[in-house]
Amino acid sequence: MPDRAHARRWLGAAIALFALAGPLQAQDEPWQEQAAPEAPPLKPEGLVPIDLIGSTLRFGVQPDSVSIGKDGVVRYVVVATSSTGAINAMYEGVHCAGAKVKVYARYTPGAGWSPSKDAPWRPLQDNSAARHSLAIARNGACVGNGANSSPEQVLRDLGAPAHQRFRSEYR
Repeated sequence: MPDRAHARRWLGAAIALFALAGPLQAQDEPWQEQAAPEAPPLKPEGLVPIDLIGSTLRFGVQPDSVSIGKDGVVRYVVVATSSTGAINAMYEGVHCAGAKVKVYARYTPGAGWSPSKDAPWRPLQDNSAARHSLAIARNGACVGNGANSSPEQVLRDLGAPAHQRFRSEYR
């Protein structure tokens, strides 16, 4: 019967695809964070702006700071600038699968980066101190429960108008 032969071909193709994909990771295997690289030198020019409605600060991501670790953490430097020009910067990481954020270091003008020793992972949701982190996660760092495909794509999506983010024709 042609229907059975057709079904067998599809089944064979599906089995071949699963075999090529390699072993599946166990669902109960715990996530393990990698050691974060040191914070890069701060460059407050050329930031990718982050819209944060209701904030008196202007936020932006330093383009050359964006990285995606093998642990799935998207790391970046975010700069907050006040209306008077005062700068505050943080080196952060977003774990998309866990919907969490961590501050690895804080920047103080004149003193440089101060590492945040044993900083905890904090939830992105319902956390007023992480509003900017949630905006970064939703607008470019994360796609669903995973990290975006590359640092370049994170930056493209963060800089794109809302209707063009995460669209394949803009990748």
